[in-house]
Amino acid sequence: MSEVKDIIKTLHPLERKVVPLLKQSSVFSEILKKSGLKDVEVMRALQWLQGKEVLKIKEDVKEVLTLGDNGKQALEKGLPEKVFLDTIKNKAVSLDKLRNENVLEMQELNACIGILKGKVAINIGAGRIISITDHGKQLLESSSLEEKLLKKISKEEVDISGLSDEEKFAFQNLKKRKDMIKPVLKKDWFIILSDTGKKLVTSNLGSEKTIEQLTPGMLKNSSWKKKEFRSYDVKINVPKINRGKRHFVNQAIESAKRIWLDMGFKEMTGPMVQTSFWNFDALFTAQDHPVRDLQDTFYIKDPEKGKLPDDKFLKPVKQTHENGWTTGSTGWNYKWNEENAKENVLRTHTTCLSAQTLANLKKEDLPAKFFALGRCFRNETLDWSHLFEFNQTEGIVVDENANFRHLLGYLKQFFKKMGYEQARFRPAYFPYTEFSVEIDVFHPVRKEWLELGGAGIFRPEVVKPLLGIDVPVLAWGPGFDRIIMEFFKINDIRELYKNDLKQVREIKEWMR
Repeated sequence: MSEVKDIIKTLHPLERKVVPLLKQSSVFSEILKKSGLKDVEVMRALQWLQGKEVLKIKEDVKEVLTLGDNGKQALEKGLPEKVFLDTIKNKAVSLDKLRNENVLEMQELNACIGILKGKVAINIGAGRIISITDHGKQLLESSSLEEKLLKKISKEEVDISGLSDEEKFAFQNLKKRKDMIKPVLKKDWFIILSDTGKKLVTSNLGSEKTIEQLTPGMLKNSSWKKKEFRSYDVKINVPKINRGKRHFVNQAIESAKRIWLDMGFKEMTGPMVQTSFWNFDALFTAQDHPVRDLQDTFYIKDPEKGKLPDDKFLKPVKQTHENGWTTGSTGWNYKWNEENAKENVLRTHTTCLSAQTLANLKKEDLPAKFFALGRCFRNETLDWSHLFEFNQTEGIVVDENANFRHLLGYLKQFFKKMGYEQARFRPAYFPYTEFSVEIDVFHPVRKEWLELGGAGIFRPEVVKPLLGIDVPVLAWGPGFDRIIMEFFKINDIRELYKNDLKQVREIKEWMR
């Protein structure tokens, strides 16, 4: 009994009210009536007792029948077919007269004729004269199966699963008729006492005046010494509460932004829909370059075209493409098309923000450092390392004293803070940088190098038309989603955005 005594010490006032009632009933609805408590209070008490292994709660769901408005009316005045038979029991009546006298509504009248013909209760003669048959007179004097079921439903709870064969037949007939009966789901709970619970419900629970909390007043007047306090079981099983938190990708994004800010960078922002001018042309990407094809880029249908910048930037970019302008380059040697530059696209990289930032800088703003971290879109084939919608982190350093070693230093520092000691840089080609490198990190699970994106020093063909002067601009734009996969032990990039609530609740916090 020591176990029961220990449980008694922990009983909440709600539990003390419910426990004695468990001797009288094991049905939740009956316990609720006898307790005088609210349903939520009774359920809470039972759940607490279940946590103490006093009982188990078993849910029972059943489908029961209730009367609709027409069913209640039929119970009071009789089923429409009975009313019809009663009207013609002494004398045959024409259908037109029945309609004119509004014995029944037109819809009910037509339905009754069909039902009664099926039961051989009426005859329809010449001139649509309707008379009652002997069988109809017998039906009028007796209660039909449908009437019996309606009466039963009005007096007691009728479980559909417990219907007899005759009642099932009546149920199917009534179900076809408008608002006669309504099946509704009814939920109840049954209590199964454990051996400990059986002992508890027969035990003396003692004083119900146990104290739930210590108050300043009790401490002041020392009255707590005479009080009996409820014990708390700190080992009891309680429901897991999932706190609200940011999506783990957003946690990583905010952390990465903080890294760049701590390194002295300012954030660049801008719309995800860009003209081809800023997304491609300003970055010295030729208008016939494969990356501008539909298989690589998402073009916007409405609005199909956007607004170009003024001639201050438009003419230098145009001439740079055609003949190199004053950059020392020969350009791409083709006729640059202004209409192609107007085409709207979902930005394929955040480097378009770098181009716009350069265009807004003045010589007196230098040196300057900027970063961006945002959503980009490419028409990629979806696989474990590629998404068609992804995050990219962008950066530029505009400084006449900057060089290639500084570029590698910035990148190594960022990746180190993101948790990657193993990062490598290999020679590459991009239309808008020279020198150019590809950035890779080693994936510990797949045992292979994972490509993150490109970096380099912007070519004069990019910088001079936008900034007005030729100055070194360090630039990079690795894919961000791939960077964070290893930390979260995710081997397939598609799992970052699968909207799995269980994953979001259980995945670890970003703690770089």
